Amino acid sequence: MPTQHRAIQSRQALIRSAAETFLEKGVPAAGMVEISRRARLSKGALYFHFTSKDDLTLAVRDAALATLQEIENGFARSPQPLATAVQDFAVELFGRVESDAVLRAGLRLRPETAPGLGIYALEQRWYALFLDKAVTCGTGEPGGPSAADTSDAEPRRTAQLLTSIVVGLLHLGGEDGTWWDREAVVGLWGLLSASPERIPAGGLPEPARLPAAG
Repeated sequence: MPTQHRAIQSRQALIRSAAETFLEKGVPAAGMVEISRRARLSKGALYFHFTSKDDLTLAVRDAALATLQEIENGFARSPQPLATAVQDFAVELFGRVESDAVLRAGLRLRPETAPGLGIYALEQRWYALFLDKAVTCGTGEPGGPSAADTSDAEPRRTAQLLTSIVVGLLHLGGEDGTWWDREAVVGLWGLLSASPERIPAGGLPEPARLPAAG
């Protein structure tokens, strides 16, 4: 195996090991020796790739952000109308969070430790993502307005609603994984599509004012 490929594999193993250890013990209690042993690598190999636990924590954050970006790019490319595309986004997101320890650990890092992954940052980035699709493609409500004739308020209200739902489910699923179940998410979206008129006429709070998930 080429040396460069082994180095990449070692680095990925250490990031995964750190994420698993963070999830089990929390970042403060996670030891570098334990992380290297879990990855089946020497302490020297660990320090070859990462100079400190802070450096390793940032690597977990960066890997989690890269996975989020991949999921978001899939949403942006989706040909589906907004509501369906966000449903698919939520299903993909929650499935990846459940199966990917690095993504799960990254989302649990403190905002000051992992800028870009705090609940406020996620609200902002997903609101912008959903709003862009709402403006470009319309809200996608049955019998609702198209992108050409939608008022400025309609896409914003819809993007706010969908953002609050995805962020809320992400938080709830951290305590009870049934909230991330595909059937539960699809069932919730079925209720939304059946009653689009229930979106408040006055709109929802801007994402910055949505309740933080802690």
